[in-house]
Amino acid sequence: MAFNHLPAGAHDAFRPLSRTPVTHSVPMANTHGPGRPTADADSRPTPGTVLDRLSRGPFRSARITHTEHLPPREGRHAVWPDRIRTDVVAAIQSAGIGHPWEHQAAAAEHALDGESVVVATGTASGKSLAYLAPVLSALADGAQAPNGRGATALYLAPTKALAADQRRAVRDLAAPLGNAVRPAVYDGDTPVEEREWVRQYANYVLTNPDMLHRGILPAHPRWSSFLRALRYVVIDECHTYRGVFGSHVAQVLRRLRRLCARYGSEPVFLLASATASDPAAAASRLTGVPVTEITDDASPRGEVVFALWEPPLLTELRGEKGAPVRRTATAETADLLTDLVLQGVRTVAFVRSRRGAELISVITQERLAEVDRSLPRRVAAYRGGYLPEERRALERALHSGELLGLAATTALELGVDVSGLDAVLITGYPGTRASLWQQAGRAGRSGQGALAVLIARDDPLDTYLVHHPEALFRQPVEATVLDPDNPYVLAPHLCAAAEELPLTEADLELFGPATEELLPQLEAAKLLRRRAAGWHWTRRERASDLTDIRGGGGRPVQIVEASTGRLLGTVDESAAHTTVHEGAVHLHQGRTYLVRHLDLEGSAALVEAADPPFSTTARDTTSISILETETEIPWGSARLCFGSVEVTNQVVSYLRRKLITGEVLGEAKLDLPPRTLRTRAVWWTVTEDQLDEARINPEILGGALHAAEHASIGMLPLFATCDRWDIGGVSVPLHPDTLLPTVFVYDGHPGGAGFAERAFHTARAWLTATRDAIAACECEAGCPSCIQSPKCGNGNDPLHKRGAIRLLTRLLAESPQPPPPAA
Repeated sequence: MAFNHLPAGAHDAFRPLSRTPVTHSVPMANTHGPGRPTADADSRPTPGTVLDRLSRGPFRSARITHTEHLPPREGRHAVWPDRIRTDVVAAIQSAGIGHPWEHQAAAAEHALDGESVVVATGTASGKSLAYLAPVLSALADGAQAPNGRGATALYLAPTKALAADQRRAVRDLAAPLGNAVRPAVYDGDTPVEEREWVRQYANYVLTNPDMLHRGILPAHPRWSSFLRALRYVVIDECHTYRGVFGSHVAQVLRRLRRLCARYGSEPVFLLASATASDPAAAASRLTGVPVTEITDDASPRGEVVFALWEPPLLTELRGEKGAPVRRTATAETADLLTDLVLQGVRTVAFVRSRRGAELISVITQERLAEVDRSLPRRVAAYRGGYLPEERRALERALHSGELLGLAATTALELGVDVSGLDAVLITGYPGTRASLWQQAGRAGRSGQGALAVLIARDDPLDTYLVHHPEALFRQPVEATVLDPDNPYVLAPHLCAAAEELPLTEADLELFGPATEELLPQLEAAKLLRRRAAGWHWTRRERASDLTDIRGGGGRPVQIVEASTGRLLGTVDESAAHTTVHEGAVHLHQGRTYLVRHLDLEGSAALVEAADPPFSTTARDTTSISILETETEIPWGSARLCFGSVEVTNQVVSYLRRKLITGEVLGEAKLDLPPRTLRTRAVWWTVTEDQLDEARINPEILGGALHAAEHASIGMLPLFATCDRWDIGGVSVPLHPDTLLPTVFVYDGHPGGAGFAERAFHTARAWLTATRDAIAACECEAGCPSCIQSPKCGNGNDPLHKRGAIRLLTRLLAESPQPPPPAA
């Protein structure tokens, strides 16, 4: 029997907020009437004082597992390189910036020397100005050219909102330069009548990788004058380009470089990133060119107090298999946001889901109304899906102090400037240390002190982190993982490139070593045809439509409201079986729907509005076979392996669970076809002797393996830039390919995404953290904080907590340090 853990599918059950009473004894502070914060920054309470007030009350202080104090830091000034135009320097000074920080001047120097550079410094350290100074100088130089268009620059952001924000910032900064700098956004929202002007006259075009892939590169003859003059390519928030999405963007950038070479340009890449491990290597892998890194942050920083907060166990409730349940992080966040608003502390509460943001906002408003009916209007929600003018209004209200509290999704994490915040609440570990510091850095952006609180979810990784603060505060941020050579990613981009310009032998090096092997396969599939001039695209349809660079491949399934025909959204084809099967509960913008029919051939799921008192969780069966073992390391008599596998999965039923307790109300069978996935995996085996030494008998072997598998999947995001929903696992007491007890962890994307490979190269640290996380949990037999998984296809049965600890201890006793990843 195999126990499996499927990526990107099972539906998180939502537990309503626990209405634990909160005592509010702290009066409003630092405000002079609605929307009028005090101008005296010195009168603000210190971060330590604010935290002390939060920890008051019954059992509150016990929830703080660690407090980290980051001291203030003085800034270090420099001077702009003398090659930056004097009028650009004057424009920067007129914006109130007298001198650059040292890292800004260093980045500008590299850019002026024609060297691609990545600035990986903290939030609010001025990364935008570091690349804007040389870009504006080049554009202003170009405006003086007697003939032609002059220099151009391209700005890429992961979101439309960030590109729009950057256009406003550039327009304001460059206003003294007159018409020399002409910024314009070019994305799916740009009106058709404006697009021709952007192509012909804009010299600073702001867009996103999706539009570059589908709209600009396929139409390159119409962009020829822009590409011919392209001097700089700015890639903002480049740490977000990871996994399969990052791999797609890497190939889009190679296509851009190829077309630029065709028109005679060779742009310099300027990248901005949150602090990251080895940013130069990650940026080089993304762009395909050598990149110099700037990591010494010379900007000033106020004092930061960072608290780790663990919600309490609720003794009156029991979850799956009778496991104890913790109070939800959402409920804790609503309590803390209420208290902070009552203290007059300007706060953003980050939460992963749109529904979570709305709920925290509503619950906070309700609790504030019990104290003062004028207070609820000072709290709001901020998430994707709002109109741009609504988002701008919320940002202005928060900046002015009219709003004291905002419950936000990560839509507020990237780039939007909301200075003046005092505190940040982070509802659950956001997945990477880079995102954690990005969110925490939203407070204290004007140089004042700041409070950040990470509130743990009922999850193995969150539980581990709040009890192992060194994993957050003493370790570098993760390496950004992407794999541009993934054949499932590379193949459609080779077709798109061939449609743009016929592929030649000279292009093989540009697109990577897998290109030569893939081209004959694309010929055999009649997608490409080889002629004397190279490989040509053979179809009438656009090759760029072969792939969705943000999806996992396949045609997305449309979610349609049956009564109106309204399109609510889409879900990746790979996730449809587990998320929009018949009978599934689907959430969209805070509304609940039931799926009435899933049409796999038509790629549509018909839903209707409903308010069921339950959530749904898919049940599945999974088998895995080894296709190729690429690397193998002995761990004593055990083996650690990495290679290619084929995963066969079939969703067979779904459970209906009561919202409050997770109690199973019933199970319904499903008739869905099996799906196969060829991907990459890391796996480890143990021998009979090792099982005997670990006191693992046949009765508990399956549960020990299954528990170790669950926990290791939960812990992998600490070592690779992935989410637990990006990866899957299978544990087998006797696998037919290894003939031994085996645990597999695999990438949930065709061809792999680099996560399993990262797991292989960090296996000792990864599995050590896994064992420690299980051992540190205070439950007796296993719970969601250690070995239970919200997406287990086997209903978290069997699981054996103590057996998993003994098994991992025995395995690690003989484990050498694996070799570092290949450069």
